[in-house]
Amino acid sequence: MSGLVRPGVAEDVFGERVGVAERFVQLLAEHGVERGLIGPRELDRLWDRHVLNSAVIEECVPRGATVVDVGSGAGLPGIPLAIARPDVRVTLVEPMARRVAWLDEVVETLALSSVTVLRGRAEEPAVRSRVTGADVVTARAVAPLAKLSGWCLPLLRRGGQVVALKGASAAEEIDRDRAEVAAMGGGEPKVERCGAGVLEVPTTVVVIERVQSATGPDRSRRTRKDQGAHRG
Repeated sequence: MSGLVRPGVAEDVFGERVGVAERFVQLLAEHGVERGLIGPRELDRLWDRHVLNSAVIEECVPRGATVVDVGSGAGLPGIPLAIARPDVRVTLVEPMARRVAWLDEVVETLALSSVTVLRGRAEEPAVRSRVTGADVVTARAVAPLAKLSGWCLPLLRRGGQVVALKGASAAEEIDRDRAEVAAMGGGEPKVERCGAGVLEVPTTVVVIERVQSATGPDRSRRTRKDQGAHRG
Protein backbone atom coordinates (compact mmCIF):
# COMPACT_ATOMS: atom_id res chain seq x y z
CA MET A 1 0.00 0.00 0.00
CA SER A 2 1.61 3.24 -1.14
CA GLY A 3 0.05 5.16 1.76
CA LEU A 4 2.20 3.19 4.19
CA VAL A 5 5.51 3.96 2.51
CA ARG A 6 7.22 6.62 4.57
CA PRO A 7 7.86 9.71 2.44
CA GLY A 8 11.20 11.42 2.67
CA VAL A 9 9.73 14.62 4.08
CA ALA A 10 8.53 12.70 7.15
CA GLU A 11 12.02 12.98 8.63
CA ASP A 12 11.99 16.73 8.03
CA VAL A 13 8.73 17.01 9.98
CA PHE A 14 9.28 14.47 12.78
CA GLY A 15 13.07 14.35 13.08
CA GLU A 16 14.32 11.61 15.38
CA ARG A 17 10.72 10.70 16.29
CA VAL A 18 9.83 9.68 12.75
CA GLY A 19 9.72 6.03 13.84
CA VAL A 20 6.93 6.87 16.31
CA ALA A 21 5.00 8.57 13.53
CA GLU A 22 5.51 5.52 11.32
CA ARG A 23 4.09 3.28 14.04
CA PHE A 24 1.04 5.57 14.31
CA VAL A 25 0.48 5.23 10.56
CA GLN A 26 0.66 1.44 10.94
CA LEU A 27 -1.92 1.52 13.73
CA LEU A 28 -4.26 3.60 11.58
CA ALA A 29 -3.80 1.19 8.68
CA GLU A 30 -4.40 -1.88 10.85
CA HIS A 31 -7.42 -0.64 12.78
CA GLY A 32 -8.68 2.61 11.28
CA VAL A 33 -11.24 1.26 8.84
CA GLU A 34 -12.66 -1.56 10.96
CA ARG A 35 -13.09 0.78 13.92
CA GLY A 36 -14.72 3.51 11.88
CA LEU A 37 -11.91 6.03 12.24
CA ILE A 38 -11.07 6.50 8.57
CA GLY A 39 -12.65 5.54 5.26
CA PRO A 40 -11.23 2.71 3.11
CA ARG A 41 -10.12 5.20 0.46
CA GLU A 42 -7.93 6.99 2.99
CA LEU A 43 -5.49 4.08 3.43
CA ASP A 44 -3.39 5.24 0.49
CA ARG A 45 -3.23 8.79 1.87
CA LEU A 46 -2.43 8.27 5.53
CA TRP A 47 0.94 10.01 5.48
CA ASP A 48 0.23 13.03 3.28
CA ARG A 49 -3.46 13.71 3.88
CA HIS A 50 -3.63 12.90 7.57
CA VAL A 51 -0.39 12.54 9.54
CA LEU A 52 1.95 15.05 7.88
CA ASN A 53 -0.98 17.36 7.19
CA SER A 54 -1.67 17.40 10.94
CA ALA A 55 1.89 17.58 12.24
CA VAL A 56 2.88 20.73 10.35
CA ILE A 57 0.47 22.86 12.37
CA GLU A 58 3.24 22.81 14.97
CA GLU A 59 4.37 26.00 13.23
CA CYS A 60 1.44 27.73 14.96
CA VAL A 61 2.12 26.25 18.41
CA PRO A 62 4.44 28.05 20.87
CA ARG A 63 7.11 26.10 22.70
CA GLY A 64 5.82 24.40 25.86
CA ALA A 65 2.20 25.17 25.01
CA THR A 66 -0.86 23.41 26.39
CA VAL A 67 -3.00 22.23 23.48
CA VAL A 68 -6.57 20.91 23.38
CA ASP A 69 -7.60 18.87 20.33
CA VAL A 70 -11.40 19.13 20.04
CA GLY A 71 -13.25 16.23 18.41
CA SER A 72 -10.00 14.30 18.11
CA GLY A 73 -11.51 11.19 16.49
CA ALA A 74 -8.59 9.16 15.17
CA GLY A 75 -6.18 11.46 17.01
CA LEU A 76 -5.89 14.05 14.26
CA PRO A 77 -4.27 16.50 14.52
CA GLY A 78 -3.38 15.96 18.19
CA ILE A 79 -1.30 12.79 18.03
CA PRO A 80 0.93 13.79 15.08
CA LEU A 81 1.41 17.17 16.77
CA ALA A 82 2.41 15.48 20.03
CA ILE A 83 4.86 13.21 18.19
CA ALA A 84 6.47 16.12 16.35
CA ARG A 85 6.52 18.34 19.45
CA PRO A 86 7.20 16.42 22.68
CA ASP A 87 7.53 19.77 24.49
CA VAL A 88 3.80 20.37 24.04
CA ARG A 89 1.13 18.94 26.38
CA VAL A 90 -1.89 17.75 24.40
CA THR A 91 -5.38 16.84 25.62
CA LEU A 92 -7.48 14.87 23.14
CA VAL A 93 -11.20 15.61 23.66
CA GLU A 94 -13.54 13.04 22.09
CA PRO A 95 -17.16 12.14 23.01
CA MET A 96 -17.46 8.66 21.45
CA ALA A 97 -16.49 5.76 23.73
CA ARG A 98 -15.07 3.55 20.97
CA ARG A 99 -12.85 6.37 19.73
CA VAL A 100 -11.74 7.17 23.26
CA ALA A 101 -10.75 3.49 23.66
CA TRP A 102 -8.70 3.73 20.45
CA LEU A 103 -6.99 6.92 21.58
CA ASP A 104 -6.10 5.37 24.95
CA GLU A 105 -4.58 2.37 23.16
CA VAL A 106 -2.54 4.57 20.83
CA VAL A 107 -1.25 6.78 23.65
CA GLU A 108 -0.15 3.68 25.59
CA THR A 109 1.34 1.88 22.58
CA LEU A 110 3.34 4.91 21.46
CA ALA A 111 4.28 5.88 25.05
CA LEU A 112 3.05 9.43 24.54
CA SER A 113 3.50 10.71 28.09
CA SER A 114 2.59 14.27 27.06
CA VAL A 115 -0.91 13.25 25.89
CA THR A 116 -4.12 12.93 27.93
CA VAL A 117 -7.42 11.54 26.64
CA LEU A 118 -10.62 13.16 27.89
CA ARG A 119 -14.05 11.80 27.08
CA GLY A 120 -16.69 14.43 26.46
CA ARG A 121 -17.60 17.42 24.32
CA ALA A 122 -15.82 20.75 24.36
CA GLU A 123 -18.96 22.64 25.41
CA GLU A 124 -19.65 20.50 28.50
CA PRO A 125 -18.90 22.06 31.90
CA ALA A 126 -17.01 18.93 33.04
CA VAL A 127 -14.66 19.22 30.06
CA ARG A 128 -14.27 22.98 30.31
CA SER A 129 -13.30 22.72 33.95
CA ARG A 130 -10.48 20.34 33.01
CA VAL A 131 -8.97 22.15 30.05
CA THR A 132 -9.86 25.84 30.29
CA GLY A 133 -6.97 28.28 29.97
CA ALA A 134 -5.26 26.44 27.10
CA ASP A 135 -2.69 28.16 24.91
CA VAL A 136 -3.94 26.53 21.68
CA VAL A 137 -7.13 24.71 20.70
CA THR A 138 -7.04 22.66 17.51
CA ALA A 139 -9.77 21.02 15.47
CA ARG A 140 -9.88 19.19 12.16
CA ALA A 141 -13.02 18.65 10.08
CA VAL A 142 -15.24 19.15 13.12
CA ALA A 143 -17.70 21.98 12.35
CA PRO A 144 -18.18 25.29 10.53
CA LEU A 145 -16.16 28.19 11.91
CA ALA A 146 -19.06 29.87 13.75
CA LYS A 147 -19.97 26.76 15.71
CA LEU A 148 -16.33 25.81 16.21
CA SER A 149 -15.61 29.21 17.75
CA GLY A 150 -18.40 28.68 20.27
CA TRP A 151 -16.82 25.42 21.36
CA CYS A 152 -13.14 26.33 21.22
CA LEU A 153 -12.70 29.97 22.20
CA PRO A 154 -14.00 29.47 25.78
CA LEU A 155 -11.27 26.89 26.36
CA LEU A 156 -8.49 29.39 25.67
CA ARG A 157 -6.70 31.85 27.89
CA ARG A 158 -6.92 35.41 26.63
CA GLY A 159 -4.30 35.70 23.91
CA GLY A 160 -4.52 31.98 23.14
CA GLN A 161 -5.38 30.81 19.64
CA VAL A 162 -7.73 28.47 17.85
CA VAL A 163 -5.86 26.67 15.05
CA ALA A 164 -8.54 25.09 12.85
CA LEU A 165 -7.52 22.90 9.94
CA LYS A 166 -9.64 23.91 6.95
CA GLY A 167 -9.83 23.40 3.21
CA ALA A 168 -9.75 25.63 0.16
CA SER A 169 -12.94 27.46 1.19
CA ALA A 170 -11.40 28.86 4.39
CA ALA A 171 -11.58 32.49 3.24
CA GLU A 172 -15.26 32.13 2.30
CA GLU A 173 -15.98 30.59 5.69
CA ILE A 174 -14.31 33.53 7.41
CA ASP A 175 -16.41 36.02 5.44
CA ARG A 176 -19.59 34.16 6.35
CA ASP A 177 -18.86 33.65 10.05
CA ARG A 178 -16.77 36.69 11.00
CA ALA A 179 -19.52 38.33 13.09
CA GLU A 180 -20.23 35.20 15.11
CA VAL A 181 -16.53 34.66 15.76
CA ALA A 182 -16.27 38.22 17.10
CA ALA A 183 -19.36 37.70 19.29
CA MET A 184 -17.63 34.72 20.91
CA GLY A 185 -14.61 36.84 21.79
CA GLY A 186 -12.44 36.02 18.80
CA GLY A 187 -10.22 38.43 16.92
CA GLU A 188 -10.01 38.71 13.16
CA PRO A 189 -9.58 35.19 11.71
CA LYS A 190 -6.45 34.71 9.60
CA VAL A 191 -5.68 32.09 6.97
CA GLU A 192 -2.22 30.57 7.19
CA ARG A 193 -0.43 27.81 5.25
CA CYS A 194 1.57 25.38 7.32
CA GLY A 195 4.27 23.17 5.85
CA ALA A 196 4.95 25.38 2.84
CA GLY A 197 8.26 24.32 1.34
CA VAL A 198 7.97 20.90 2.99
CA LEU A 199 4.65 19.45 1.87
CA GLU A 200 3.53 19.33 -1.74
CA VAL A 201 0.16 20.67 -0.57
CA PRO A 202 0.52 22.86 2.54
CA THR A 203 -2.07 22.63 5.30
CA THR A 204 -4.59 25.46 5.34
CA VAL A 205 -5.48 26.64 8.83
CA VAL A 206 -7.63 29.41 10.22
CA VAL A 207 -6.07 31.06 13.28
CA ILE A 208 -8.29 32.97 15.70
CA GLU A 209 -6.95 34.71 18.81
CA ARG A 210 -9.15 34.98 21.86
CA VAL A 211 -9.24 38.71 22.54
CA GLN A 212 -12.15 38.98 24.98
CA SER A 213 -15.03 37.11 26.57
CA ALA A 214 -18.16 36.30 24.56
CA THR A 215 -20.54 39.23 24.11
CA GLY A 216 -23.57 37.17 23.15
CA PRO A 217 -25.28 34.06 24.53
CA ASP A 218 -23.07 30.99 24.68
CA ARG A 219 -25.20 28.78 22.50
CA SER A 220 -22.71 25.94 22.64
CA ARG A 221 -23.97 25.04 26.13
CA ARG A 222 -27.59 24.51 25.18
CA THR A 223 -28.50 20.95 24.43
CA ARG A 224 -25.80 18.36 24.87
CA LYS A 225 -25.84 16.27 28.00
CA ASP A 226 -22.65 16.07 30.01
CA GLN A 227 -21.06 12.68 29.41
CA GLY A 228 -18.39 13.13 32.05
CA ALA A 229 -14.63 13.02 31.83
CA HIS A 230 -12.42 10.07 31.04
CA ARG A 231 -8.86 9.99 32.22
CA GLY A 232 -6.35 8.46 29.83
